Amino acid sequence: MLKRVLNIFLLIIASVIVLIYITGYNYLFRGIKSTYLRGESNSTIDDGKLFPSKIISKGIPKPWPIDINYNKQKLSSELEKQLIETESVSFLVIQKGKILQEHYWDSYNKTTPSNSFSMAKAITVLLLGKAIDDGRIQGLNQHFSDFYPDFSNNDFGKKLTLGNLASMEAGLDWDEDGSNPFGPNAKAYYGFSLSDVVFNKKLKQNPGEKFEYQSGTTQLLGFAVGKSIGTSLSEYASAKFWKPLGMEQNAKWSTDDLGVEKSFCCIQSNARDFAKIGSLLLNRGKFNDIPLINENFVDQMTTPSEHSKGAYGMGLWTNYDSNIHHYYMWGLHGQFVIMVPKYDMIIVRLGEKENPLKDSKNRPKVVEFYINEALKLANKN
Repeated sequence: MLKRVLNIFLLIIASVIVLIYITGYNYLFRGIKSTYLRGESNSTIDDGKLFPSKIISKGIPKPWPIDINYNKQKLSSELEKQLIETESVSFLVIQKGKILQEHYWDSYNKTTPSNSFSMAKAITVLLLGKAIDDGRIQGLNQHFSDFYPDFSNNDFGKKLTLGNLASMEAGLDWDEDGSNPFGPNAKAYYGFSLSDVVFNKKLKQNPGEKFEYQSGTTQLLGFAVGKSIGTSLSEYASAKFWKPLGMEQNAKWSTDDLGVEKSFCCIQSNARDFAKIGSLLLNRGKFNDIPLINENFVDQMTTPSEHSKGAYGMGLWTNYDSNIHHYYMWGLHGQFVIMVPKYDMIIVRLGEKENPLKDSKNRPKVVEFYINEALKLANKN
């Protein structure tokens, strides 16, 4: 009797496994292995090593200068408490091109790589701008179907432009719920073929009519940029940004099993090098007064769209409602590179948890907290 029950149980398990494969949810096994079997309940900032990746090669390093007041002022008790409670691993403040404050926790240091998550969206948009500079792409109004004709499967698809993708106004039928293991975000993150995820999606409305934050739109943008440049996004990022910016470490960009970069996320780099991207954006496309990308394109990235009600430009979140205007790269679990033009300041925070409080436009309230605390450290507040 016991043997019969065991056989039935094994048959049920085998049937479930077969069903999972038939329905295309076999990526769940990788998801379970990458989370629960590691004692985690979600993706983490150090799980980049679990996925295939491509190298974004550095050139000759140009380390950040150190401010004369480097780490002389203590973090406030409120800031230190917040950073520890959210399991932060890096906190960096750069003002006027020099490191003013630099702190690491949990065995992290200035060279330790961490997962960018969606901060990579800004880098993908920067690659779009560089491809336009290089004449590989006509401009923001070029249609996505110029690169992938099959995507124009309805009237909506025929209208989709690269600018729509960059500004999150694509009208894609996409569920952004990252907590849903059966949703497209989970499949894109843990799955085996990005094209199987995003090219199966259709448009639900006219592009350019509504802002809706969707990882799938940036993945489509990455496909278009990749096709236009004739090389990998990683190689292009190395040549156009990592080497000219003097990054101190090679980075890695997670890929699917076919070697396609996850352009919606997942660049593994460190706080100092992420801050170099912030410097490029803060200085309107220049680094050490050398133009690396058209300043008008950077202006478009930092200008919020009408449909986002002031919350999002292209690849960047924006807040000009605040008394201190700022814009920022934002990734899952509270990865931030924050630019504050008025004070020539860049703030980087990396870590495992994020304060859940949002404002009326779904922007994280903690960003303004970090800015106010950084200004105290700079004796500006």
